[in-house]
Formats: sequence, C-alpha cells, structure tokens
Amino acid sequence: MSFDIYRARRSRVLDAMAARGGGVAIQPTAPERLRNRDSEYPFRFDSHFFYLSGFTEPESVLALIAHGDRRQSILFCRDKNEEREIWEGHRHGPDAARELFGFDAAFSIGQLDEQMPKLIADSPALFYPLGSDASLDSQVQRWLSAVRAAARSGLRAPAQAIDLHTIVDEMRLVKDASEIATMRRAGAISAAAHVRAMRRCKPGLREYHLEAELLHEFRSRGAQAPAYNAIVAAGANACVLHYRAGDEELCAGELCLIDAGCEVDGYAADVTRTFPVDGCFSAVQRDVYDVVLAAQHAAFAQVRPGNGFNAPHDAAVRSLAQGLLDLGLVTGSLDAVLESGAYRQFYMHRTGHWLGLDVHDVGDYRAPAEIAAGGSERPWRVLAEGMVLTVEPGLYLRPAENVPAQLHNIGVRIEDDVLVTADGCAVLTAAAPTAAADIEALMRG
Repeated sequence: MSFDIYRARRSRVLDAMAARGGGVAIQPTAPERLRNRDSEYPFRFDSHFFYLSGFTEPESVLALIAHGDRRQSILFCRDKNEEREIWEGHRHGPDAARELFGFDAAFSIGQLDEQMPKLIADSPALFYPLGSDASLDSQVQRWLSAVRAAARSGLRAPAQAIDLHTIVDEMRLVKDASEIATMRRAGAISAAAHVRAMRRCKPGLREYHLEAELLHEFRSRGAQAPAYNAIVAAGANACVLHYRAGDEELCAGELCLIDAGCEVDGYAADVTRTFPVDGCFSAVQRDVYDVVLAAQHAAFAQVRPGNGFNAPHDAAVRSLAQGLLDLGLVTGSLDAVLESGAYRQFYMHRTGHWLGLDVHDVGDYRAPAEIAAGGSERPWRVLAEGMVLTVEPGLYLRPAENVPAQLHNIGVRIEDDVLVTADGCAVLTAAAPTAAADIEALMRG
C-alpha cells in the first residue's frame, strides 16, 4: 500500500479537526504484552494507529496538529539502536520514519513527555481515544498538569476533550480500493484454508488436526496470522457459539463447524463453513443445512446501497423462521413466530457485523444522532458502496423437549465476507463452497 494513502488519511483527520475548532490529536499504537515471565505475545499494532500511519513498530505515538494555519503530523518512535536490532530486528528510527512514511516531524519516543505539553499548550481541544486505555489517560493528565503549571507564563491547557475515534471510525467504515484489494486476498486465503480442511477431514481425526490445516494454509499463502482464535467444533460442540478448537474426535455421521479467517497486512477475513465429517450429509442434516443456506441467500439479496444495515438480518430471520416452521420446530403463523421471537431458541445472534482492520470492525450500526427526530430511536445506518460486512445466519439445535431426537446437537452456520458494490454486493469468500452438493463433491475428490 502506498504511503500516500496514509498521508491522505491524516489530512482528512486534520480537516475534520479543523472543522471542530482545531486542536491536537494523539493516537498511540498498542502496547507490547507479556505472555509469561520473559516471553511476550506477538506484537500487533493498534488498528487506528496503523490506519493513519502505516507504521508497524511498537512504542509509537502519532500526534496530529490542526491549529490555526498549522497542519502537521508528528511521529514518536524508537531510536535506532544497533545493539537492540541485533536481538529484535530492524528499527526505522525517527529520521528514516519521517522520510519514508511522510511525517512532517519525528522524535524519539523518549521525548514524548517533554514534547507533548509543548504541543498541546494553547490548543483549543485535545482529540484522543477517550477512556480506551488507563495508561494513556494517565499520560494525558500528566501533560495537562504540566501545561497548567505554566499558567503564569500565559499558557493555557485545552478546554475540550473530543474522542478521536468518532472521526476515524467513520473513515474506516468505507474501504478504499487498496483496502478492498487486501481484503479480497485475505478472503481468498481463508476460503482456501476452509477447502483444505474439508479435503483433509475424515473420521478419527481431532479438532486440533483441522486447526493445524487452517494455520498451514494461512501461513503458506502469506497471511501473517489468524485474524482470531479458530472455532473447530465437532458434533454437539457446533452448538456452542464461541467454542475453541479442542481435542474432540471427529466422528462419522456428525457435522463439523469451522469458523476461521486469516489476517493479511492488518485486514481480517471471517469465514464459517459447516460440513459432514464423513463427506455426506444425512437427510436431516441436509434439511437443516439448506434452511440456513436459504437464509444466507435471502440476506445477500438485501446487501445493496440504500438498504439499512438491518435489512439482511431481517431477511435472514424471516427465512430461518419459515424454515423452522417447515422443520416442525416452531408452530403457528410466520408472523406469529417472528413477533414472539420463538425462533431465538435456535438462532440467537445477529446476521453480520462490519469487517476490516478488526474482525468486529469499527463504525456505528445506527445513523448519526442528528438524523433521529425528536429523541426517537436512531434508524439503522444505510449501506453504501465500499462497506464490508459479514453475512452469517445459523441454527443451533440443542436437545430440548420440542426438538426431535434426530435433530439433537445439529449446529450449522454459514458465513461469508461481503463487499457492498454499486448495484448489490460481491462475496469475497465465495471460493469455499456452500451448496451441500458442492461440499460433498469436494470432499469426495
């Protein structure tokens, strides 16, 4: 991705800050986390920081200044240190980072506490992620205190604090061409991993064997990491929504549900497939599966510009409710099932979420507050070209008095990543089959 893209994003934030009266924005990257003793978790940058900087090193802070005629972006990062680079790898250092990434200035991270009070003094407002991190809140308080201590010199501390993420989240909601290209790649790699798991699956393996197949495909195709902890759920485990890949044996006659996606250059994919362990759906499994697949297709039809975010969910719920009536799991009219919420015994989650740098990506699901009239509930946000969301209906049939024994412990979810296009939508993860016959043919092959 060109670094000009990050400069353009920073410029948009600076314009938005100026429109709100100006000020100084502060966005740190994520902290490094200790796993145990002297072993750290793999570092992963903060998504907001990366979105505006393209910089991936730890111990970094971005400052943006929009005050009067001044427009400036400043990076604080680690110094060049030959000895540490022998142990930990390359560091850009402030000078190289400024030149390569297009910042107006760069300082050592060790100068942060010295420079920040100078930057925020006499600024109308401070823009930063309010309440997101206690250590950042503490730092900001120290900087404000330092400015207030200099009041006799005529300096004033910012009089207003504004959540920076209210600006950046709106920007991140609509993806640009470079983001879409990256997400297509993440989707293609994730789809290939699901295909690999289906092909490798056979009775007698354990859930962790399929997890290993997923991880192999992710890394061998260039993804940096899983986007989240994979769900590989055999049999009854598929009815546990956030089950983790464990050591349960994969048994003939049961279904396996895999929810897994990779991360490519910071962007996530999120894919779920459900398939028969022995490669052939039973009649009742096929009936349930086809109900879920029909619901996903109904939701796809509602993913288009101008529709509300909730339209795909409403379409999926209506389709699932009709399917539950056809299966004999609920009774009454379709409208009665929808009104009573009887379907929620078997479908208890939403049909999708935003997707991007985070698996559950940022962006409000409701329209801005000013659109709501007279204090009424805000309407659902309208879908627009460039938004990316998941579509993931499911059914989870746990043993209960109203569930026939032959349907016990059948859990099915089908999830794809969908880009809103000018005239509808494009499925970014379609390379992993969803039709039951196609899955069976793949597993036979």
